[in-house]
Amino acid sequence: MKKDQKRFKQLQLIKDCNNFNELIEQIDYSSGNTDDLTTVVLDYMDKQTVMLYYESLIDSQKQSNLLEWMSEMFWKTEELPDTLDVKQQGPNLSIAAAINILLSGETLIVFNDGDTWTITSIKSLKVFQRSLQEPKNEQIVRGSHTGFNENLIVNLNLVRSRLKSPHLVIKYFTIGSYSNTKGALIYLNDIADPMHVEEFMMRLQAIDIDLAFSVGYIEEFIEDSNYSPFPQFLNTEKPERTAGNLIEGRIAFILDGSPTALLAPVNFFSFYQSPDDYNGRFLVGTFYRLLRIASFLIALLLPAIYIATISYHFEIIPEDLTLPAKRAVENIPYPPLVEALILELTIELIREAGVRLPNPIGQTIGIVGGLVIGDAVVNAGFISNLMVIVVALTAISSFVVPSVEMNTTVRILRFPFMLLASLFGFIGVAAGLIILLVHLIKLESLTSPYLSPLAPFHLSGIKDTFIRLPASKLRTRAADAQPIKKNRYGRNRWWKHAKK
Repeated sequence: MKKDQKRFKQLQLIKDCNNFNELIEQIDYSSGNTDDLTTVVLDYMDKQTVMLYYESLIDSQKQSNLLEWMSEMFWKTEELPDTLDVKQQGPNLSIAAAINILLSGETLIVFNDGDTWTITSIKSLKVFQRSLQEPKNEQIVRGSHTGFNENLIVNLNLVRSRLKSPHLVIKYFTIGSYSNTKGALIYLNDIADPMHVEEFMMRLQAIDIDLAFSVGYIEEFIEDSNYSPFPQFLNTEKPERTAGNLIEGRIAFILDGSPTALLAPVNFFSFYQSPDDYNGRFLVGTFYRLLRIASFLIALLLPAIYIATISYHFEIIPEDLTLPAKRAVENIPYPPLVEALILELTIELIREAGVRLPNPIGQTIGIVGGLVIGDAVVNAGFISNLMVIVVALTAISSFVVPSVEMNTTVRILRFPFMLLASLFGFIGVAAGLIILLVHLIKLESLTSPYLSPLAPFHLSGIKDTFIRLPASKLRTRAADAQPIKKNRYGRNRWWKHAKK
């Protein structure tokens, strides 16, 4: 056995094999003697030929047609069928390269003179390709309703079809020693900061893992701070949002088999922006953007403020509400913190159950379960009706966030604030906010400040952060991406001044 392994290691090129039997034995051994590796030896055009492919990766109907053409000698090299894409590899193809070709879903044809051809267009796309649908997590009112799918080439086509520019650069990466998953880094070389591009590429090249199955898994290997609850890369399944961020000077990474693009560098406010902000009037976009940022504060602080008020600062409640509030909480056997934890954890359980169940059942569980449980615990005297209102408003506010990752972060962070409020009242809430602010100021996304344009402060960045000015006023790009070209476009609406 050891002699066979030594002999196999010495054979580096296909032409080093003495015959087809040795070639098949070598490739079969290198593939772990897998059963789905198919080899067909036949005579074709006065040459003995061997065809190799993984039957689990190719289109069986097209493969049958190819075998028929070759066996009946109807297939001529100068008259190739339009459905096939043939690449001539030459006699110096290595065994390792041949294995990679086969694992890519392609068919390898080797002639007895050592010449090799690769057939690339009979791979099965039906297994890997899903129809282009609107992402469920990023639904919008106006604009394109097309989303990425699990096929890398299709996703790259969606991006390039929106940015028909020679400056759009795509760099391929292979991640995973076992999965050999193909990924693509995308950027505009005349806008994106070269330092950010180099940093992103270095972090991708430093990944040494067995399996790459999603960009969410890859994100943990390349983000600046693993222990921060805040996402440092923006996830999106929308091609137009990806293209818009590329125009801003950001960089995108797409992984084969995953319908999500990673965008960096980003700031905190990027997670509260939606494509709908730019598809309608700027006043409407500004209003809803301010509403989302307010929802962050409500979802983060409302339960903590209620707990601190009931436990330590009852005197701040207006006189007209003092008696109703006292009646609501005086017969509750638990402190406000326990009340909040019971309701918050119940909502999280209902939410998680709704995600795992089929859509019709999940919606029923969410509505009926919430109403029944909420009414039952109030009538039983375990939870006050005020706490039900607070937790309901908190849950609604947390789901206003367009980003699923930031939504999860807000839901987790409210628990430490509730604990601080129960221990120290408003002083604990204030201390928690200071710690959170310091953390956000120190945090970075691909070496770029996470709280930009507030820290460091950039006045021009405010125009598209809390508010959104009219598109004609947004001439400069976001400072957090540190783009080479600062201006998006030149002078617009000159016709208005020409009339005067």
